[in-house]
Amino acid sequence: MPKLSFNLLAWTASISDEFFPHIERLKKIGYDGIEICNGQQDPAAYKRLKKLLTDLNLGVTCVTILGADANPASPDAAIRAKGLEVLKWNIDRTVDCGSSLLCGPFHSAFATFTRTDIHPDEYKRSADTLRAAGDYAKQAGVTLCPEALNRFECYLCNTMAQLRMLVELTDHPNVRGMYDTHHANMEEKTFPDAIRTIAPVLKHVHLSENDRGTPGSGHINFRENLIALREVGYDGWMAIEAFSRSDPAFANAINVWREYSPAWDIAESGHTFLSREIAAAGYRA
Repeated sequence: MPKLSFNLLAWTASISDEFFPHIERLKKIGYDGIEICNGQQDPAAYKRLKKLLTDLNLGVTCVTILGADANPASPDAAIRAKGLEVLKWNIDRTVDCGSSLLCGPFHSAFATFTRTDIHPDEYKRSADTLRAAGDYAKQAGVTLCPEALNRFECYLCNTMAQLRMLVELTDHPNVRGMYDTHHANMEEKTFPDAIRTIAPVLKHVHLSENDRGTPGSGHINFRENLIALREVGYDGWMAIEAFSRSDPAFANAINVWREYSPAWDIAESGHTFLSREIAAAGYRA
């Protein structure tokens, strides 16, 4: 049975004690866990979060991105080395909060474009960096799940076919792939085909509406996605990932210029809707 979680990016990209009441409310709604962005620079905050999650019996996964100065696909060895350093820091923070999974589009730099055709060497450089990060993640007990994004946010991995190719090129047991309905809605021909493509390396899932608002309020066919996920045997985390302007710096960085749905509506209605859809897709407790 998959576990349903809620990404706190609906409120913040930098976890702090201020949001502990939000986590407690998410527990009351019925979530199995949360997902956080590793934007907080203080390691102690992650350790305090771990204590809270242990007390609440909630799981946690983490997400991060890399900037142009830490691009794993860069031809500059120093920049790639910076990317590995940043990934190691994120792995340490993942452990600090009690998680064993770090996801995000860290195969390359977020919103960084060459404006040329992709060169095979870019995939090789990315794979080499991810493999080294995978070695560090393995000793920490963490699985890395790079994420394909839509064409407006990255260029190296837009589809499940590209992501699977990169994961297989990396060839490391601690580097797997993830699937996000929001990006698939823009880049894939069909949801089921995309899921079947990534299935051999699939380790994490984001359930996101087409406009990043409340699941079920837009045009994403979640049941079609969930049936396909069940058919390939996926039973891991399914995280609702929705955005808002609650954290203006983060919102500005990802081009979120308006509110899509009230954050607590996303959390409450999203949980009700997706719990029903997960059951209707044939998942059994």
